[in-house]
Amino acid sequence: MNIEGAESRVKELSSLLHHYNHLYYVKNESAVSDYEFDLLLKELEALELQFPELQDENSPSKRVGGDITKNFETVKHKYPMLSLSNTYSKEEIVEWEERIKKTIESDIEYVCELKYDGVAIGIRYLNGIFHSAVTRGDGRQGELISPNVKTINAIPLMLSAPFPVDFEIRGEIFMPLKEFEKLNNERLQNKLPQFANPRNTASGTLKLQDSGVVAKRNLDCFLYGLYQDRAEQTTHFDSVSFAGEMGFKIPTIEENMIAKVSNVEGILDFIAYWEDKRKGLPFEIDGIVIKVNSYRQQEELGYTAKSPRWAISFKYKTERVETKLQSVSYQVGRTGAITPVANLDPVYLGGTTVKRASLHNAEQMERLDLHEADFVFVEKGGEIIPKIVDVNTDQRAIEAQLIQFITHCPDCSSELVKEEGEAQHYCLNEKKCPLRKYFLV
Repeated sequence: MNIEGAESRVKELSSLLHHYNHLYYVKNESAVSDYEFDLLLKELEALELQFPELQDENSPSKRVGGDITKNFETVKHKYPMLSLSNTYSKEEIVEWEERIKKTIESDIEYVCELKYDGVAIGIRYLNGIFHSAVTRGDGRQGELISPNVKTINAIPLMLSAPFPVDFEIRGEIFMPLKEFEKLNNERLQNKLPQFANPRNTASGTLKLQDSGVVAKRNLDCFLYGLYQDRAEQTTHFDSVSFAGEMGFKIPTIEENMIAKVSNVEGILDFIAYWEDKRKGLPFEIDGIVIKVNSYRQQEELGYTAKSPRWAISFKYKTERVETKLQSVSYQVGRTGAITPVANLDPVYLGGTTVKRASLHNAEQMERLDLHEADFVFVEKGGEIIPKIVDVNTDQRAIEAQLIQFITHCPDCSSELVKEEGEAQHYCLNEKKCPLRKYFLV
């Protein structure tokens, strides 16, 4: 690729990644899977490495998190909340461990933990008493959401001695799967839209202005990262154990949620163990976090501009299954946007039976080249309505007809409109379309 082509692609990738970041961190919406996002980010990083003159200080590759909403007071972190570099490749885990060994000449111990799919939080305690709770935000500053965090039963308001005079503990707040299912059932009964996934629901819940509503949603958390100016503990594992002694809910050794290992084989064994076992957890995880255990060795390894060199996360790929397409139906949204939905032969995926999958828009249907009675590959990725990601054309019947996107609204028969540059088709009959009128009530 020449410099002109690279510059055009860098701009395109940057625009996409900024957009997806904004949706995820500010709007609590997931437009793409973590896997798709990470592939785009890795492509951008590779181009910036190949063409250093195209690097920009505001590039998505330099960012830690996303934008800050204005609903709560913004607070600067005393200790930056950096993100971890991540990979879907076990080979890259091996390469990471080899780089560690080239820097650290003495014996190295690693700690393996679950990567909880929730909301990162930092909680400060003064003299053993809950002081404040701040979200990750953009890594440098976050939102002060103390009243909402105080409603979470797993988070102690007073600690058991001994405890440091002033420290911060970090971890992940999440919504248990049974609470998520219960909440969506209640919304269904009240004819309210269902929430997309537990992670986004937990994030949105923590930003509610009414802490009474937050309390009713029964959020949970694991806390495992101690931050203080002068720590008595010399390893991460000892700090986690100490946090448990103070009264925090921590990952347990007994359930193999945290483990010390001495080599890459131990790391890979832990990854393999949870690849299948994670499906039986009462909460969602999307991978495994590996850290060098010794604080002294962590300091020796140091940091890149956006992440520590002494830690990495391995992310599991989204589960994919094959099933048969029965039909395509169309939904009218509040704005008049038309969303095609695939109706499928029921198939078990990610802990639930899937009967429908999102097709997003006409361009997605065209990309898939979707025909009648096609056999399709479906991914869930944490969403209520999964999506079709590919078609098994080898299984397609010779006489199968191409499925054409509709030209008129399925509810009022008005001709649909698609503006240039827009992905969605719209019904513009705001006052007479039955479904559009429903949203205006």
